[in-house]
Amino acid sequence: MSRPWIAGVLTGLLLLTACGDPSSGPETASTPSSPATASTTHQRPAATPGGSGTPGASAGARTDASAGRSGPRPTVLYLGDSLAMENQKVLGGLLRDETRARYTSAPYSGTTLCDYLEGTREDSLVPPKDKAAALVRRLRPDFVVLQFWGNAWGYTPCMDGITYDKQRDKYFARYTADAGRLTDQIAGASAGAKIVWVLQGPDPITPDRVRRVNAVYERQARASGDLLADAGKAVSAASARYTWAQYLPCTAYEREHGPYCTQPGSGRTALHRDDDYLHFCLAPTTSTPKPCPVRSPGILRITRAISRTIGRAVAPAAD
Repeated sequence: MSRPWIAGVLTGLLLLTACGDPSSGPETASTPSSPATASTTHQRPAATPGGSGTPGASAGARTDASAGRSGPRPTVLYLGDSLAMENQKVLGGLLRDETRARYTSAPYSGTTLCDYLEGTREDSLVPPKDKAAALVRRLRPDFVVLQFWGNAWGYTPCMDGITYDKQRDKYFARYTADAGRLTDQIAGASAGAKIVWVLQGPDPITPDRVRRVNAVYERQARASGDLLADAGKAVSAASARYTWAQYLPCTAYEREHGPYCTQPGSGRTALHRDDDYLHFCLAPTTSTPKPCPVRSPGILRITRAISRTIGRAVAPAAD
């Protein structure tokens, strides 16, 4: 392994913890029926992808195209790590436009499943008020979207030092157990909320780890009757689901909406920055982590996969 590649890997690991912002608190759409709590910031989600400016720039001014739609109006809670942090505003905008959802997001960087469990260690990266079950009891969501890349190197205290590179069997056993515990806690706190497990995209360093993490989600969803959103497939080559790629061919939507096809001359679009193989935000990371501030094809692909999964569940006859 060359030194530049090692440096890139280390940069990616550091950036994983930099893309989430535990101090920001949850975000929710400012709908009249959105629950008002001390930990919730009320604001409108990002503008629909394809509008002008950066995500969120036109949200306050645009017409609510979904206002006249009839049918179920779901409540959605989005939890996860730094990938969820960078995605959260775009997902909120899509869900609001496509399903008129009441939406709350509460991602924390560097976290994994155990951080959202109630009854974990005091040094957990998620405070008690934002544990999954606590938020479910307060918000009463119809869907709880869980997006976790799978913390693999011991950064998360609640993993008790169990890492993929040193204790692989123990890592997957613990991850499987935590998926079951988190499912049980959400079910116990809700009145029939469906969990949406988000399948992850390729990892160039540990491709088999991501494959097996996704398998944990698939087994858990089958066992509990929950849902899967294969967002990772949307950021993978058509013929190589677990082969990492920095660039992929532009989709028809991306070609029609110029900012999303970053290299129109070659028909390719960028999913990752040169200095970050893990995240999909095309803006540089900052010392104050926050949702991605620029249009990023990978984020749009991922969030559209999640939104479609919820849309099909809300109105299956229209699929």
